[in-house]
Amino acid sequence: MPLPFKKYPIGIYTFEEIVGDNYLYVDKTAHVYNITHNFKYVFLSRPRRFGKSLLVNTLQCYFEARKELFEGKALAQMETEWIKHPVLRFDMSSLKNKKVEYVESGLDTLLLRYEKEYGIENPRKTFGDRLQALINAAVEQTGQKVVLLIDEYDSPMLEVFHDKEKLSEVRSILTNFYGPIKICDAQLRFGFITGITKFSQMGIFSGINNLMDISMLDEYSDICGISKEELLTQCKPDIESMAERMQYSNYDMVNKLTESYDGYHFSENSKDIFNPYSLIKAFATNKLGQYWFDSGTPTFLFEQLRHFKTRLADLDGQKVMESSFSVSPEVATSALPLLYQSGYLTIKDYDQRFMQYTLGYPNKEVRIGFLDALLPSVADVSDAAKGAVLIGVTTALEAGDVDAAMESIKAFIASMPYHYDNTKEADFQTIMYIIFSLLGMYVKVEVSSAIGRADAIVETKDYVYIIEYKVNRSAEEALRQIDEKGYATPYLSDPRKLIKVGMNFSSELRGLESWMTA
Repeated sequence: MPLPFKKYPIGIYTFEEIVGDNYLYVDKTAHVYNITHNFKYVFLSRPRRFGKSLLVNTLQCYFEARKELFEGKALAQMETEWIKHPVLRFDMSSLKNKKVEYVESGLDTLLLRYEKEYGIENPRKTFGDRLQALINAAVEQTGQKVVLLIDEYDSPMLEVFHDKEKLSEVRSILTNFYGPIKICDAQLRFGFITGITKFSQMGIFSGINNLMDISMLDEYSDICGISKEELLTQCKPDIESMAERMQYSNYDMVNKLTESYDGYHFSENSKDIFNPYSLIKAFATNKLGQYWFDSGTPTFLFEQLRHFKTRLADLDGQKVMESSFSVSPEVATSALPLLYQSGYLTIKDYDQRFMQYTLGYPNKEVRIGFLDALLPSVADVSDAAKGAVLIGVTTALEAGDVDAAMESIKAFIASMPYHYDNTKEADFQTIMYIIFSLLGMYVKVEVSSAIGRADAIVETKDYVYIIEYKVNRSAEEALRQIDEKGYATPYLSDPRKLIKVGMNFSSELRGLESWMTA
């Protein structure tokens, strides 16, 4: 019997359309009421495709007093007045362009739309003057204070992030545009600003003395995204439908979704947050794909990693101080703040005594997607070669054939172009870190990022592999370290066969020289 058709809001970010056409909607309206009654100016940082634009549109509908849209939602039980306010909403993602003049013309277009609406002719020269005139006109014509919504404020700056001259020009344009916010404070009811990064610390919003950053507050950790509780309640029918189609139990389906899309934490006591974009795509397609990562290529992040000479193996489990989260990318001394703000790393633990956070990949989707996209910049090999080594190593390890797995790795490294500098220990470590991480698409893999664990642990149905590798030393030494450090101890009672693997790479031979098992 075919399952009933369910509508999912793929690419739809308007509250009116989602609730009006009966798409899946996870109710965030209680948060809308709370932030609009507790604060005047609010800033929220969240990764891309995490529901920021939908939240902004929900705020717009609320302040436009569209009461009928909120029937059955939490906010309908909280609001009693429903005052209609003029709303000025600016989606700054529409200004993404590497040419500064396009940013200016795009901002001009956004302002002209409202100037026509409020009958403003011959607008003043500067963008700031024009925004101030708009606010004045809206208050005069409606008798109500203005609501100002700025979505993706940092998009124009991220587009020119690595061009200091253009970045300075774009920042100057935006600083001028936002300038009237402080001047018009008495005429504004509420202001909401979203973005990915913390460029705001560089003075763009310095005029707003009471800007409340709710990005890392526990009570708003689930203002965007889908919490585990919401998944198990509001999305229960979707889980059951997907489980039936994929022939999993409901329990196993939740575990699969958790492994792939859960794991985001935005504060020290954050709820477990699922990536909403990936989760909804999975429900719509009945497949566990890499949807979030495939929706955008983080080239600026790769440039940051190269700029700071970041070791990939150091990313998972990295400890940072609380102050690191508010650092603008422009003055950062590492790639970590941008990796966190962009959603490629998230909070895994918090040490209250030292106010220190431990970061890590949120989930399987992000780890595999990130390293898969990064591989071409590390090793100039084709997708076919990458696929061949992953499949070859996986099938060999599942069969208990270590020699075949090592031969696949050896051939893969040997196929790299001669100009690739794979003669240093760090280069081999990076390649192996990526290979074993990508194996996680098919088998369970833990890749070490701290002293005290083997370089890689691979688990299949019948085997557990403890793997350690050296450079310009010996496979025997690598094997001996597994025993001396007790890497295999946690698996001694495991019913599967335990195999210890020592590997040695040679910088002279530019590849895998030998391996031993025990």
